Amino acid sequence: MKYVLVTGGVVSGLGKGVTASSIGVVLKACGLRVTSIKIDPYLNTDAGTMSPFEHGEVFVLDDGGEVDLDLGNYERFLDVTLTRDNNITTGKIYQSVLEKERKGDYLGKTVQVVPHITDAIKDWIESVSLIPVDGKEGAADVCVIELGGTVGDIESMPFIEALRQLYFTVGQDNFCLIHVSLIPVLGVVGEQKTKPTQHSVRELRALGLTPHFLACRSAQPLLENTKQKLSQFCHVPVANILNIHDVPNIWHIPLLLQNQNAHDAILKQMDLMSVAKPVNLREWTKRAETFDNLTKSVRIAMVGKYVGLTDSYLSVVKALLHACTACSFKPSIDWIAASDLEDDSAQSAPEAYATAWKTLRGAACVLVPGGFGDRGVKGMILAAKYARENNVPYLGICLGMQISVIEFARSVLRLEKANSEEFDPQTPDLVVIFMPEGSKTHMGSTMRLGSRKTLFQTPDCIMSKLYNNSKHVDERHRHRYEVNPEVVSTLEEAGLRFVGRDETGKRMEILELPGHPFYVGVQFHPEYKSRPGRPSAPFLGLIMAATGQLEAHDKTQQNGSI
Repeated sequence: MKYVLVTGGVVSGLGKGVTASSIGVVLKACGLRVTSIKIDPYLNTDAGTMSPFEHGEVFVLDDGGEVDLDLGNYERFLDVTLTRDNNITTGKIYQSVLEKERKGDYLGKTVQVVPHITDAIKDWIESVSLIPVDGKEGAADVCVIELGGTVGDIESMPFIEALRQLYFTVGQDNFCLIHVSLIPVLGVVGEQKTKPTQHSVRELRALGLTPHFLACRSAQPLLENTKQKLSQFCHVPVANILNIHDVPNIWHIPLLLQNQNAHDAILKQMDLMSVAKPVNLREWTKRAETFDNLTKSVRIAMVGKYVGLTDSYLSVVKALLHACTACSFKPSIDWIAASDLEDDSAQSAPEAYATAWKTLRGAACVLVPGGFGDRGVKGMILAAKYARENNVPYLGICLGMQISVIEFARSVLRLEKANSEEFDPQTPDLVVIFMPEGSKTHMGSTMRLGSRKTLFQTPDCIMSKLYNNSKHVDERHRHRYEVNPEVVSTLEEAGLRFVGRDETGKRMEILELPGHPFYVGVQFHPEYKSRPGRPSAPFLGLIMAATGQLEAHDKTQQNGSI
């Protein structure tokens, strides 16, 4: 196995995940099979209990693993299906070591960070890197490892030591270290500063790892004298100093690496030139250029509760990007804090209230994504009502679907107290209830998680056509509450159709409102499986409806042309 390790220095949030994914893309474009591992040095065993404000979205895998959002980047860029073990955390490592210690596996020895924790990290990396993730048999050729955080952090020290030992074990030809660092420009001077990178590399070398490549993040392309200076002080050849400067869209980053011949240099470092094919990034080039040349945009109202940090909805944003590009539009997302739409805000923050409603009314479609807790729910219900009554295309995901059911029950069935058990357990009109596939007391990994099958109840529905007339779909879930099966018949009599259900027929997975241009709710999270060039069906339907393309698509599907 060949390993490419991507570390970061100077500051966090430099885009290590996108850089690591892009390196994987160029290696895959050379005919190699690529897998990836993300190391997160935090103590949580997984990302499941973290606030979206704190850490961005929780990405869910097919096997139900709740992982870091960077694994979403890997899946989208590399078109692979990862496992929960592809995300290593300090919590997972210590948990595994302590379980062994309790069972007596260490035969009475004093259990220490070195060698026991470091050995556990190495063993985990070596075993997980062998798991095929691309649907083919056998292990991949290259494993791209991203070490989260910044070099010098206390919590990442055991991982740095384990990776140093791994480098020593596998040998120079099987290991490539790429250090991502910031090259800032100070406003007054206007000069590209190399000192932060020098200090970062010095710290890394003091810990026993010397980078083979520097991936320098900067606003503008690196000047030649900046490269020379970095080479001289960081002991990295000029040819191995890669510049990842700001680009119009992230699909350009693999192309940036290709233009700097990064693939050749990495292949040489790992002695893979003999097995690699000439790089082929035609599809990426076409995709990046297509997006750059788009002139029209579509306004999407995103009504959520975590809109203060856009990373909270990263996969939703990417799914919208994929769908809009397929429809030849650029996405223009209007972020609306759901609480700003509520009547209380009219009194407490009249300006925010007026702006929120003006933004909502100016959008071509409305999207209510997933979330937990009751904050902003009233605002989401108002957004769903506005979309339903004004024939504005609407997509509700997970909580967004439950919101549409609550709104319909209140407005159409006149059940004024209709609510979810999550928000009001005492209400007499429970239209959304806790569905037991987990525990109410434990927060981590207790939900209906991972890939589940949804069966279409009729081929005569919008979503079946969008899923290419499939009889069933497999999508990823992450929730505790679902539509109450006891009220389904009443809702359907009033006009709401549950066109997708699980295999038992008791869990409602997809709803539609006949007669509306596009009013859809899905209990699953379709954004997790959206890919560049293969947009997710619910998102594609939303954007098609918003841009007047859905009717033509339905006709071609009925004619069997697709």
